[in-house]
Amino acid sequence: MTVFTCATPPKTIEETGLSSSYLIGLTCKIMHESGTVTPAQIAEQIRLPKLVCRQLIKEMTALTLVEAQGLETADIKSDIRYSLTDLGKKWALEAMLISQYVGPAPVTLPMFEKQIRLQSINNEQIHRNEIEKAMSHLVLPKGLMSQLGPAANSGRSVLLYGEPGNGKTSLAEALGNSFHDTVFFPHALLVGNQIIRFYDETLHEVVDLPEDTGPIDARWVACKRPVVIAGGELSLDMLDLSFDPTSRFYEAPMHLKALGGVFVLDDFGRQSSTPQEFLNRWIVPLEKGFDIMSLHTGKKFTVPFDQLVVFSSNMMPEELGDGASLRRIYFKIHVPSPTREDYIQIFEDACAEHDLEWKRAVVEEFFQAEYEAKSHITSGAHPGFLIRHIIAACRYLDRPVELNMELLELASRNVSAAKRGGEKTKPFWKS
Repeated sequence: MTVFTCATPPKTIEETGLSSSYLIGLTCKIMHESGTVTPAQIAEQIRLPKLVCRQLIKEMTALTLVEAQGLETADIKSDIRYSLTDLGKKWALEAMLISQYVGPAPVTLPMFEKQIRLQSINNEQIHRNEIEKAMSHLVLPKGLMSQLGPAANSGRSVLLYGEPGNGKTSLAEALGNSFHDTVFFPHALLVGNQIIRFYDETLHEVVDLPEDTGPIDARWVACKRPVVIAGGELSLDMLDLSFDPTSRFYEAPMHLKALGGVFVLDDFGRQSSTPQEFLNRWIVPLEKGFDIMSLHTGKKFTVPFDQLVVFSSNMMPEELGDGASLRRIYFKIHVPSPTREDYIQIFEDACAEHDLEWKRAVVEEFFQAEYEAKSHITSGAHPGFLIRHIIAACRYLDRPVELNMELLELASRNVSAAKRGGEKTKPFWKS
């Protein structure tokens, strides 16, 4: 595991990369919400060293924006408390009209770009044993691992396609979990005097740094490489910056928050926009390695597009887009339906997961009757579905849960799509 370097704490206002007027406005907003505070308490919220906060207080005192309110405690070593003057409160309200963002000081766009390129996903090499460990909980078809390994190391784009329920999403998540480096993301960044909130506690997993790690700029958060999954709810406008006209600051889009990690577009082809429209939107990012963002002011700027993009689809590649678009997807990997032996192994694993006694002979009989005799297509999702239906049925019938042909046939009737004569062969059921 590698812990990439990150900026050290700034010692002066100039070293933050931000103007003193911006930082004073942010400090005024913090003090307006918090009341009387010490420089240490300001530092905790603004995520800048106390030394820099004292410099800000000094400038604010000169501008008569704050006034001292005495020591925090009787101890001579305690901090002096400060509160806003009437002029300071006016500055705070005026700053609120520009943006209601109150929180950690942002980093600049050049700082952000430098850090993202330093910790590029291409800088982490995934070896065979790491891939195998990350996917040890999955039953994989023969030969699939040799395709997934190079795809993970490409740091580019992958299409996983095949019948529904065969673990494409699980494969994509496992690919993400094979990465172990520690990367850094900012709480927010400043572009054209506009705040873009970046760190997202729902998507970014914080990690503890090794004890020998030197001090870092607290505006950055140490995280695992993210694995961000978007499904059928994803729309084209969600790939742009989201501006809240009330709070007057932006939220970074999901795929931007996946920088340095894995972005999974699940159920590709089920979104309201066509697959071709999504591929058109991503032609430049996938080919050139950067994306173009726009502010509501009209200002455009580029950001690195540095992530492993995984498209997961039940559709065939030729149904998703034209040749020019598909050429930008570097790896196209078919995830086949499980073989008889793989299906039986998945069923055994599912029984162990649900604490159900495993009976191989019963499952073999069921497989012959429902799949081989009726030409139904297998799915890795079927065993789990069947077991959950059996458990529900036994609870209703007030009988012990067990694996037998009677209950398997009952479960299959509840969820199967009956195959009629002359129809095209289709999945045993659709998940």
